[in-house]
Amino acid sequence: MQDNTDRRMPRRLALTAMPILTALRAVSTWLLLALAISTASPAQAAVPSFATVTPDRPLALPNDFGAHPDFRTEWWYATGWLAMPDGKPIGFQITFFRSATEHDASNPSAFAPRQLIIAHAALSDPALGKLQHDQKSARQGFGLAYAKTGNTDVKLDNWTLKRSPDGSYRVVIAAREFNLTLQMAPTQPPMLQGQNGFSRKGPELPQASYYYSEPQLKVSGSVTRKGKVAAVTGTAWLDHEWSSSVLHPEAVGWDWVGANLDDGGALVVFRIRDRNGAVLWSHAALRDASGKITQFPPEQVRFSALRNWRSPRTNATYPVAMQIQTGSLTWQLTPLQDDQELDSRQSTGAIYWEGAAKLTRDGQPVGRGYLELTGYVKPLKL
Repeated sequence: MQDNTDRRMPRRLALTAMPILTALRAVSTWLLLALAISTASPAQAAVPSFATVTPDRPLALPNDFGAHPDFRTEWWYATGWLAMPDGKPIGFQITFFRSATEHDASNPSAFAPRQLIIAHAALSDPALGKLQHDQKSARQGFGLAYAKTGNTDVKLDNWTLKRSPDGSYRVVIAAREFNLTLQMAPTQPPMLQGQNGFSRKGPELPQASYYYSEPQLKVSGSVTRKGKVAAVTGTAWLDHEWSSSVLHPEAVGWDWVGANLDDGGALVVFRIRDRNGAVLWSHAALRDASGKITQFPPEQVRFSALRNWRSPRTNATYPVAMQIQTGSLTWQLTPLQDDQELDSRQSTGAIYWEGAAKLTRDGQPVGRGYLELTGYVKPLKL
């Protein structure tokens, strides 16, 4: 964000995110109870102390591409636009979450649920009119679910996201209604959000995350639906964010945008809202094709709804078309399709809107990205 302040919520937040993003602490009670097998007795259990985000710790790549298990919450969030063989666009979203529990860290049992791994995947296809999506969750362990340190290497059953030494990512997702096999290759250096990766998410300094993005990833691979394999190409955006305390106590959710611009630039914008719709914090960062980054502090960032969409399933109303002001620049955001609501109550406990969107300025197309809208059904807890 601007920095005295900060960028990757949304989800998202970029939320800076990214990414980013979702109520990881709201994992179903039955799941936590099931995972509590072989735990220490309450008298012996030691509540873990989570690491904190501070502005004096710069990001250290490549090591920070990997997981940070000492922090409560972390996510890797990839979104993008793909061109089908007939030229029609579809959007995709893949998110892997790592959530540290308050389980006694000294418990030596391999069954102890110290870390939870959660994943979401979705396709946005206007020909269908709503999302195709799937979700998974499991405790880390036994080589079946993990988030490794040192480099991006996340797995949940047969869903994987792995970074190669050359910086490219391989994604394999076997969802109920579709399969994705994608290669995402970098064309630019990572974009550190906020102050060298320290991304403010609220008016108080502890409300922050470590956050970087990788815009303008070149994508190739395949999408399989109903047994039919289609070769695809496109452009993606990847956020990686981690923290132990992100949101202000009065925050209910955020609106986040990450967009690859047609001229090679990248734009991220987000705001954190309270229950009355007032803005608790906002920020934007614009990186041009040469790599120059302009930060926009809260007073220079404004979201205005151009059109709302009401979900027939939850009755939530989402501002799916937006006008966004960043300094002297005005952007219009239009969804690829209105119904891009994702119900993740079986994993993170949240329902939110997350979908592909087109970006224009002065009526001319200037980019494509993803919009994330959280906290419109019920407040997020992160």
